[in-house]
Amino acid sequence: MAVHPIMRIAVAAAALTLMLGIAKADPLVVKVEGGKVRGKLIHDGAVRAYLGLPYAAAPIGPLRWAPPQPPMAWKGVLDATQYGHRCMQAHVFDDMVFQDESPSEDCLSLNVFVAKHAKAGGRLPVMFWIHGGGYAGGGSSEPRHNGDFLPGKGVVLVTINYRLGAFGFLALPQLAAEQGGSSGNYGLMDMVAALRWVKRNIAAFGGDPSRVTIFGESAGSFAVSTLMVVPSARGLFHRAIGESGGALGTGALNYETLDVRGPKDAALLDGLGLKTTEQIRAQPASEVLAAFSKSGMTRFAPVIDGRFLVESLAATYQAGKQMHVPLLAGFNRDEGGFLANGMTVEKWHALAEQRFGAKAAEFLELYPGATEAELSRSAADFGGDSFIAYGTWKWMEYHRNTGRSPIYRYRLDLAAPPSKYHKEAAAFHSDDIEYVFGTLDTRPGAVWRDSDRKLSDQMMSYWTNFAKTGNPNGPGLPSWPMYSETDPVLHLDDPISARPDEHRPRYEFLLKMETAP
Repeated sequence: MAVHPIMRIAVAAAALTLMLGIAKADPLVVKVEGGKVRGKLIHDGAVRAYLGLPYAAAPIGPLRWAPPQPPMAWKGVLDATQYGHRCMQAHVFDDMVFQDESPSEDCLSLNVFVAKHAKAGGRLPVMFWIHGGGYAGGGSSEPRHNGDFLPGKGVVLVTINYRLGAFGFLALPQLAAEQGGSSGNYGLMDMVAALRWVKRNIAAFGGDPSRVTIFGESAGSFAVSTLMVVPSARGLFHRAIGESGGALGTGALNYETLDVRGPKDAALLDGLGLKTTEQIRAQPASEVLAAFSKSGMTRFAPVIDGRFLVESLAATYQAGKQMHVPLLAGFNRDEGGFLANGMTVEKWHALAEQRFGAKAAEFLELYPGATEAELSRSAADFGGDSFIAYGTWKWMEYHRNTGRSPIYRYRLDLAAPPSKYHKEAAAFHSDDIEYVFGTLDTRPGAVWRDSDRKLSDQMMSYWTNFAKTGNPNGPGLPSWPMYSETDPVLHLDDPISARPDEHRPRYEFLLKMETAP
């Protein structure tokens, strides 16, 4: 029987409507500022991943050493199935491996990971990860902070790239004159731009822009402590997690004022034969990187420029002018194991005399070294305190004194098994990352135990519970008391336990020595 032409048109129209409906409902396509993006499924289809999403324009040409600008819109559907380029960097750490193509100046992208069935407007808490690497290396594509597992705990995970080294933190008087007095904090500005993108777009993925937790490790943790005092970051996040780092110590990544740093960086450029901003912006990125690498200047820290970073972090925290948000922070037991290598009793006493003079005896009471075992432990402890732990402790202390928000403090004690890049069993610097992300199996050469996998799951639960409510406690977890006058510290070990801080006298000694005339 012949089909009437009108019937054919109706059937075709119905088919087209059905196809459009299916396309509209495709959970892998999301509409954000700039256009539509299509991600992919990972972790056996349980998680949707959107990779390489531009949150700012490529910082090239006149935008090199300038605040981040909005990205260009695109037509059609953007392929978001591959990581964007990591930012320009030299080889920094052997244990940093990447899944992106290569370093590039065109690197201001982020990644979003969310459970497959999360709905737009679903109001899931958001965890915003800032990678470490001394502000000189790293990237969002490192396998150890892949997004396969945290979304399964009921959060949306965002990981970002930000400008590094000279590209992110070069401070010059001429740049300050060009930019209203601000210079040297472009990597931090990138983080703020990415947080603004999250505020405007994360609801499309099912995230709640009013429940954003920033978290980071090492330089990423320094950044967290810094963003808590940055005026332009206010209101963009609501909780903070710091893993091994706080920009209030006197060790790694010291923040100088622009009037101190600016002339140093200008002299460095002059020594490289680069006199003007026009010259350095015209240089190929690879040549700029090579020039700074040749000079030995590969690490740059943020700058107190009076505008983006208004004053020293200590001054802001002491005055209670930081963001009053809940804080979860801590460090690892063996952050400073490097100092124990080759240490002898004679060297230890010489170090005490050189560093602390008349207070050497007090130092040796806190960091004793009468036996080889005692010396090894004390050297590792002092190395870790000087490098990372003291600054993290000081951050928590200042925020506890003036922050009017809950604080939860931890120490990772469980010694991880030996692996390709870490030959000794230890809770070393950066050891926590794979535990927090559930990515233990990305660490080359490690043979994991049941205790490691159990602790990883517990840490993932603590971290995501904190992102949800500002309190890490939850069903099935050992109780984590708030950091209060009794100084409780949660020791992440097998088993987990909470007890008063037995090392407070060490940090008080370092604080006394720091503030002594």
